[in-house]
Amino acid sequence: MIVSRLSVLLIAAACVALAPSRAHAQWWSRAPADFEECADKAEKATSKEARSSAMSECNAKFAGRRKPGGGYSYFDFMQNKSFDIAGPNPTPEEQKQIDEQYTVFLDRERQSRIAAAFTAKQQLLQQASLTNEKVPVPVEAPNKQPAAANDLRTRAKTGNCARGSFSCDWPRISEGIKDLKKALFGPLSGKAKRS
Repeated sequence: MIVSRLSVLLIAAACVALAPSRAHAQWWSRAPADFEECADKAEKATSKEARSSAMSECNAKFAGRRKPGGGYSYFDFMQNKSFDIAGPNPTPEEQKQIDEQYTVFLDRERQSRIAAAFTAKQQLLQQASLTNEKVPVPVEAPNKQPAAANDLRTRAKTGNCARGSFSCDWPRISEGIKDLKKALFGPLSGKAKRS
């Protein structure tokens, strides 16, 4: 069966005639290239609802905003930070970089919250120890007193004793007074002390 050229032309003409007219209209109307062009078109809408709807579409379609010097910027509100991007929307590589930066941001936030919680706990413990601190009265045998006093003195000298506690500060003060006496008056003999 041979189809005539005339019938082929008629079929082709019918296809062109039945094609939607919208497809023909797109060759002269250009879609907005970025958010700013889209927003300009949206502002020209007649009703307030139409403008609002068009602006919502612009926000959904374009993530980046034009920078004054050229190029585009993407603002990530989760990080409160802007990123330079090549076009009106981030490329997959740029989106990957933004996501990696967000992961780093979350790690820093987590670490700072942990440090803040630790510091707050330390401050609460210090305040509680200062308000509830009681000076313990030593109850040891008299022959063991000097060993305990020497132990406190060595702990006070080496720094193994908590600052602010009377039992650890007193040996430091006592040694300081003894050193001051020796410096001012020199070593005194046992007989000179009694008279």
